[in-house]
Amino acid sequence: MLFLLQAAGKQSSPSSMLSMLLPFILMFVVMYFLILRPQKRKEKERKALLSRVKKNDRVVTAGGIHGLITSVRENEVILRVDDAKDVKLKVDRSAIATVLEVSHDDEAAEESEKPKEIAKESKETK
Repeated sequence: MLFLLQAAGKQSSPSSMLSMLLPFILMFVVMYFLILRPQKRKEKERKALLSRVKKNDRVVTAGGIHGLITSVRENEVILRVDDAKDVKLKVDRSAIATVLEVSHDDEAAEESEKPKEIAKESKETK
């Protein structure tokens, strides 16, 4: 690093300074598009997933616990783990890793939209 600063002091032309900084600028741009941007997108998707979580959704926590959501509060979720013994766990909302099944209300809405999409696709294929 010191060697670069000394070399920059000897060469006082602006074009040589730009040619030295160009690789660092390119590395930052590549890192932005390969690392930072996809991570921001995943973070947005995760926040959206956690905000859509509601009662009767089947979820898996970060610890691998499968359960059915019985209650949703601001920062915590109550999961029913065992139906027979009525075992419930209170976990933080951020502990939810994935949503396996969405409650029946959303499924009914999605099913009513699916035939329309299939009908549109069949018209396009003819």
